[in-house]
Amino acid sequence: MTLAPRVSLVIYNPILEAEGDRRLNRVLGWNDPDRLCAQYIADVEEASHGYVRYQVVERIELDEYPIKQDGFRYDDASYLSAWRARSGFHQPDTANYLAILQRCDFVRKLEAGLVDELWIMAFPYAGLYESCMGGRGAIWCNGPVIPSTAQVARRFVVMGFNYERGVGEMLEDLGHRAESIMEHVFSDIPDEAGAPGSEEGESRHGRSWWDRLLGAIGRRRSAIVNRPSPAVNLSGNLWKQFTRYDKLHPGRAACGNVHFAPNSETDYDWGNRRPVWSNADDWLNYPHFTGQMREMSCADWGNGDIRQHHLWWMKRFPHVEGTTPTGKLNNWWRYIVGLEF
Repeated sequence: MTLAPRVSLVIYNPILEAEGDRRLNRVLGWNDPDRLCAQYIADVEEASHGYVRYQVVERIELDEYPIKQDGFRYDDASYLSAWRARSGFHQPDTANYLAILQRCDFVRKLEAGLVDELWIMAFPYAGLYESCMGGRGAIWCNGPVIPSTAQVARRFVVMGFNYERGVGEMLEDLGHRAESIMEHVFSDIPDEAGAPGSEEGESRHGRSWWDRLLGAIGRRRSAIVNRPSPAVNLSGNLWKQFTRYDKLHPGRAACGNVHFAPNSETDYDWGNRRPVWSNADDWLNYPHFTGQMREMSCADWGNGDIRQHHLWWMKRFPHVEGTTPTGKLNNWWRYIVGLEF
């Protein structure tokens, strides 16, 4: 069984007549949007163990700049001037999402069952969130709910990708989407009372993890070689257990989160060589945990490479059939991509 979401791909890549009628990405030496999407689709299929197989069913390339919430729209000259000066970008920056949805007729296609998800490929300062959600029952998804979409028959996600950046950053966008959704899914199940490093209010406001990870800092104690890990509680908050890392849970790390690997000491510290004990590999056995831990460091997840870390992390998401004793799906991709919550 697989999930094959249908994607409407909208590429904002203006033609610059004053630069030899070349597209913006060519003028500024940025990446090919189509190649990025193909690599991202392959990576998500790999990370989900073949379960998620995105298919781009519509491609719209626009010779324009997205309109901002206040009605402003760059032209070629104003955008190039701001980019080359690295200053003078328009504020407020946020794009008008309703205008974008109308421009590509997305809602009609969604409700007709033609598409499931919208990917926007654009440039720096296009005003896009990494991800956001609209439709009936939408939640915070590393960005606010798209306004005036509550009447849309079902939830949908809009991904905002930047073709100045790489596939690793696209996976980071997906990772933060996963954080928001999984935090929501498990919000009705408290973390273990008194668990080292747990903090009251840690999951409030639907905020992303890195905004809340400035609490008590502990150092791990000497570990016993080949010791078993604390048992994973299948009736507990599995998301909290999955995202533990050593800085907040000394000696009890699991897989960490998007910004914090099991041994990270700061945001984006994926290249930390400090060994810590973690049960991250045991999550590949979910739900039949062996209870074993081993010492891990950045060598296990790509020595600081953003793309390799995010693939390593997402491969450990539970991805099997069935439900937990509390009724949660054992396949987290059905929440993250299928929006089954």
